[in-house]
Amino acid sequence: MITLIIVFLLKEPYMFRHYGKGRTFVHNLRLATLLSLVAGIVNICGVFSIKILTTNVTGHFAFLAEELVLKNYSLAFSFLSFVLCFLVGSFVSGFLTQIISRSRFKLSPVVPPMIIEIVTLVLVWFYSYFYGVAGNNAQIIASALLFAMGIQNSLVTQVSKSIVRTTHLTGLVTDLGIDLAQLFFYRKPKDAKKLSQSIYLRMAIILFFFLGCVIGGFLFKVYGLQTLLVASFLLFITLFYDMIRYKLYFLKRRIFH
Repeated sequence: MITLIIVFLLKEPYMFRHYGKGRTFVHNLRLATLLSLVAGIVNICGVFSIKILTTNVTGHFAFLAEELVLKNYSLAFSFLSFVLCFLVGSFVSGFLTQIISRSRFKLSPVVPPMIIEIVTLVLVWFYSYFYGVAGNNAQIIASALLFAMGIQNSLVTQVSKSIVRTTHLTGLVTDLGIDLAQLFFYRKPKDAKKLSQSIYLRMAIILFFFLGCVIGGFLFKVYGLQTLLVASFLLFITLFYDMIRYKLYFLKRRIFH
């Protein structure tokens, strides 16, 4: 299954290279499926290992409010730290992307945030291997995973110009419902095609997030948090392949033109 997914993802290069209007539906589709799959794996690893959702912050705001009302201020601070870690991840991703985009470096703006996310996931596994997941370690692991997902969500939002989001499904399910309702009303062929692509994209994100949870769940039962290395590998191999194909493309143009 993992092999088939990798083949599917690598079939279309440059999914990280194009921005805004330069992106095609296929670029967004493959980007969405990759990162949704990764988010699903990370999410189920967090649930199984430390019983904490690690790909979004909506629920953590509710728990934060609950603990404040109950005057459990230490627990409230824990949930606040989860929200802040996701926020910091988003900030780091956006900051690095803007700096590199405005600089003269011949480097894709997505590379540093992606590398940080990969390294963070690997370090979480190392930390859990040596220190376990009990007590305060659970909060450290959750914070690190939320930081990584903040990076990912910010990155994919910037690359796709807010068309693709991959770490949470509430807004996606809402948008999918709205799009499905619009199918019952006549529209021009061009608009109908755009609507169909939007539905297909949203359904793909939901499906691959769920698929990531299922695959990650089965892997977790055997390998524990080492399953995070699978998510890291998917990110690394796709990013590396995208970079190599991009360099080969320009090398070919220099040689034959």
